[in-house]
Amino acid sequence: MTDDVRRTVEAVWRIEGARVVATVARMVGDVGLAEDLAQDALADALAQWPESGVPRNAGAWLTAVAKRRAIDAWRRSERLDERYRTMAHDLGTAAEQEWEPIEDDVLKLVFAACHPVLSREAQVALTLRVVSGLTTEEIARMFLVPVPTMQQRIVRAKKTLSAARVPFAVPEPHEWGKRLSAVLAVVYLVFTEGYAATSGDRVIRADLAGEALRLGRMVAALAPREPEAHALVALMEIQASRFAARVGPDGSPVLLADQDRSRWDRGQITRGLAALARADAFARGRGPYGLQAAIAACHARAADVADTDWEQIVTLYTALEQLTKNPVVTLNRAVAVSMAADPATALRILDEELDAKRLAGSHLLPSARGELLARLGRTDEAREELRRAADLAGNERQRAVLLERIATL
Repeated sequence: MTDDVRRTVEAVWRIEGARVVATVARMVGDVGLAEDLAQDALADALAQWPESGVPRNAGAWLTAVAKRRAIDAWRRSERLDERYRTMAHDLGTAAEQEWEPIEDDVLKLVFAACHPVLSREAQVALTLRVVSGLTTEEIARMFLVPVPTMQQRIVRAKKTLSAARVPFAVPEPHEWGKRLSAVLAVVYLVFTEGYAATSGDRVIRADLAGEALRLGRMVAALAPREPEAHALVALMEIQASRFAARVGPDGSPVLLADQDRSRWDRGQITRGLAALARADAFARGRGPYGLQAAIAACHARAADVADTDWEQIVTLYTALEQLTKNPVVTLNRAVAVSMAADPATALRILDEELDAKRLAGSHLLPSARGELLARLGRTDEAREELRRAADLAGNERQRAVLLERIATL
């Protein structure tokens, strides 16, 4: 297979994968089965397209192949009835014409995979798999768990949904309370992977981030009285406003302190601040997305690093840490402390996190410790920490930046 065809297949799956799964799920009524069938169709594409060429409507091709595989399975299991014969006939004559991507179908997929019959971890893992097209390896890296653990989690989630016969539909509003927090979590994790890719050779995956923002806006429209939905949109808008400045001409990541803020998208910042104001207007107190959006707003309003209200950011991170108990939040608080107070105080926070081993296996902690050690003049220790971070980094661009940083010490 040529690299061009492989890249084309990967691009088609990133763009169309969720809609293929959603369309097939609407037919078979089983999200897990639909994802398996779509993966089988993708395997067929990898085998056939190098010889036959990429179809004009690749998404329709994948959908048609996945549906045919479903019908074949029904035939084998002797469950064929008139409905299936009609579907098979239609597929043979009008498969491409029926490909009409419907935005709401992807959102239905998210709500179905976030069904309360699943644990929160299973909801998020399965939704990331079927909606974002992330590989199991990428999801395992996001959760800081071994790949086999994540594989088992996703397989169990599919079986549980199938056994529960979960309908492929957006639930009634009175049922949202059990699913909305998981839906918001999934949308944000998809955006996070798009904002800072954990693997591959790109810093940003704009397609993922854009899809997450689109889904987030739809959820906020569905639940207009849910402040955290508006806050999540605010957070994503403000974070996405920096995309043009986050990557240099050679594709390398550009740290916040070094970014050309004139390249930040002021329109997105305005929309983000307005969404945050809508969330705050409910006066129910800020949740995790509201706090993160408020931190992003502090950066967005500052002319440069020196102008940033770091004390306010430390306060917001402290509240967020108490709310989430997330080690990455602790790490970010330490970085903010290093700016508001001093690097020695921040290093003590990270040393406690090192002892707790909650971020073992992630490059984030040694990367942050290395920078603080460098600022304290402990150069040899800084090199050692940054080298450890480079060894752990899954993204090639991030690894290159860490190695370059070592060379400057």
